[in-house]
Amino acid sequence: MAKKSSYPEAQSPIILRASRLIEAFAKSDDERDFYLDSVEGFILYVDLDKQQDVLEALEEELTLHEKRYCMIPKLSFYETKKIMESFVNEKVYDIDTKEKLLDIIDSKDARENFLEFIYDQHSELEKWQQFYQERSRIRIIEWLRNNEFQFVFEEDLEFNVKTIEKMKENMFVNKVGKDIASARKVLVTKAKTYYSSEALNPRPKRGRPPKQQAKQEVEQSVSADIYITVSPAARQYLFTPDICGVSAATFSSKYETEEELLKDRGLVSRQPENDQIGDLNKKLASLRNLSSRWIADEGQGKPGRSQEEVTSSKQAKKEGKTPTKTTAKAIKTKEPASPKQKSSNDSTAKKPMRSIIKKPSESKKESAKKAASKEPKKATTRKRIIPKESDKAPAKKPLRKIIPKK
Repeated sequence: MAKKSSYPEAQSPIILRASRLIEAFAKSDDERDFYLDSVEGFILYVDLDKQQDVLEALEEELTLHEKRYCMIPKLSFYETKKIMESFVNEKVYDIDTKEKLLDIIDSKDARENFLEFIYDQHSELEKWQQFYQERSRIRIIEWLRNNEFQFVFEEDLEFNVKTIEKMKENMFVNKVGKDIASARKVLVTKAKTYYSSEALNPRPKRGRPPKQQAKQEVEQSVSADIYITVSPAARQYLFTPDICGVSAATFSSKYETEEELLKDRGLVSRQPENDQIGDLNKKLASLRNLSSRWIADEGQGKPGRSQEEVTSSKQAKKEGKTPTKTTAKAIKTKEPASPKQKSSNDSTAKKPMRSIIKKPSESKKESAKKAASKEPKKATTRKRIIPKESDKAPAKKPLRKIIPKK
């Protein structure tokens, strides 16, 4: 029998990171072992590439504290297949993609081929990330409840980073300040919610779904890793990856990070922070160069602008006044115009603008004139107006002689 050693008891529920636990549950297989500490909540990753002396020291530590370290269960082939099939049947609505995914699940290397196909379907990728995170969370909560852990996920807390770090530092201290004592009470009430029925069967949200808005990527502030009771033999095997969220690559057994998966597929991952900072520095340097050139041009004086105007504008800027704008052209005194210039100005003013576009009525008139010019010209004679008989004075009718017939 292994000897049991005494270790201090925590005065509050242990604070765990759900993202690290999901990563450990996904990567745990026949070649990799993960252990969770029940006192402080740190994770041990047994790397077989270490030296033999270090591995033997870790074995002694694990056998000496059997009840302290709990081995994380390994993800079997049946469980992975069940997760993929439930996602396809519940979340995929397109018939073609559903049939394609079901064929991939039944084929060889289903886990990796499934992820590669999902990465090509952007709409299905977001649904898969959310679905896998929810299922993994339920699986982890169920395992922690079976092992009687008093725990709280750091992602579910609403405290500042400083208060969480203070609680980690004073985890085994009885007498603490009021702020830490009140925070401990919140942790106790929060830990009870993980043992309710809603933790394993979350209710769907009722009512009308919210409007789809552009998602803003906000980096979650994570507290530092503070562990007090870690033995020197287990210190080399601490599993502390910088994981703020769950990506689709956590389901992969071949790739450890999303960048490795994208690089293998020939895709470019997100630009790292150092490259972004370098680009910003380049842009700032170019802006400074432009501003220095502008100041130099302003100091030398622009063409048509006197040195006195430049100095007055600078003094006004220093005093906080807005300098009056002056035209670059020099103002000339008006001289009386000569009579020739007046006549030329009047002639140019009186001439109307000629219309370039011909109106349709004018074109018709011109065509009629051309047709008339082609016809032979008739002799033009003046008409003589003869007055009618009605207009003249009434003439006397001649008398007829009636001669009888013989």
